[in-house]
Amino acid sequence: MFKQLSCSFIAVVALAMTLRAEEAESLVASGAKIEKLASGMKFTEGPAWFPAKKTLVFSDIPNSKLMQWREGEGLSVFRPSEQANGNILDLDGRLVSCQHAARNLVRTETDGTISVLVDKFDGKRFNSPNDVAVRSDGTLWFTDPPWGLTGAAEVPGHWVYKFDPATKTVVPVVKDLAMPNGINFSPDETRLYIADTGGHAKHPDPAFHKLPAGVHCYEVSKAGELGKKLFTIKEGSDGMTIDVKGNLYTTHGGVNIYNADGKLLEKIEVPEGPANVCFGGEDMRTLFITARTSLYSIRMKNPGAKPVGAKW
Repeated sequence: MFKQLSCSFIAVVALAMTLRAEEAESLVASGAKIEKLASGMKFTEGPAWFPAKKTLVFSDIPNSKLMQWREGEGLSVFRPSEQANGNILDLDGRLVSCQHAARNLVRTETDGTISVLVDKFDGKRFNSPNDVAVRSDGTLWFTDPPWGLTGAAEVPGHWVYKFDPATKTVVPVVKDLAMPNGINFSPDETRLYIADTGGHAKHPDPAFHKLPAGVHCYEVSKAGELGKKLFTIKEGSDGMTIDVKGNLYTTHGGVNIYNADGKLLEKIEVPEGPANVCFGGEDMRTLFITARTSLYSIRMKNPGAKPVGAKW
């Protein structure tokens, strides 16, 4: 009996040690290091990977340009913008951009023309749309803080919206954040992560001025309705991305990796403060990092998660 108990105890200890070792294992590919791909810009943001073109498109906000980078060809201008910030591909592989100066969401069509998707709620212009995520039903969920607002604010808060391109309807889904920023769905769309940079004097309601920064995780129903808040990571973020395991990659000082339940797994140091991240490369295991004046990358073990229903 004692021998059996001893063996069981040893097995339990061994299992626990294995689990701890797995938790401690880095998500960075073996031997991989941060690589600078391009520099000389003013403030980079919103990386989006085009698999068919093997090209990364991202924003240089103050220069009002969308830039592009391709291995072997380097950096070039993709097209002018009106201070575009966050960019993603929609389910059909078209580029959707949040524009500060124009206070709208636009889509770059396959022929290169630009379509304005939405620029108002209830007849009032947005502040300066910041970042956007797409759901499998084609709806676009975007944040609208006033970081790039130069004119008068028309909406009474800094809200998160859901826009349906099919019906042209736009509705606020979150109204109680101070400065909503990055936004991402989990790989199975049961959760929505929204970063809040925290309280700021720009908010019209003084009650929001001292709210703490955080990344909030919300429940999402199968019908695409936002449910209760599940938890909050008590650290803010700018842009964010998700890998296929459901790990969340945030940008705060460096790139910080959390598991699906908000536990910090790892921190990746970056030479410049990162503003946004996305996965790309032929196997979707390259993490691209837009960081102030430069573009960086690092190889990861897990590939990034594509939106559910993506045709690209």
